[in-house]
Amino acid sequence: MRKKRILIIDDDSRNIFALSATLRAKSFDCISCSNAQDALDLLKTDEVVDAVLIDMMMPEMDGYEAIPRIKNIEKRARMPIIAVTAQAMVGDREKCLQAGATDYISKPVDVDRLLQVLSQV
Repeated sequence: MRKKRILIIDDDSRNIFALSATLRAKSFDCISCSNAQDALDLLKTDEVVDAVLIDMMMPEMDGYEAIPRIKNIEKRARMPIIAVTAQAMVGDREKCLQAGATDYISKPVDVDRLLQVLSQV
């Protein structure tokens, strides 16, 4: 059985590094993009991606705009997209889910919660 491949979309390289290191230690394969447009371009290819972790607050195109665009890519419409954000106020989870996210995780990331969400991928 092949490793699950996770695309991390985040404009902060430190977040990409931390998430990648954590997930690789748990036998996931990770690729990353530092902005949503690069991720959209990648997702339009045949690149294997089992799930996406997307930062909701990025310059140019944030997660709220990117998630519906990802869902509009025919072969990615059912792919799990997990919103990862420092926005942890009342209503933020619902806002992420309304944008099309499959689930929501607040920063700092609870690794056990992240692994629980990814176990369903």
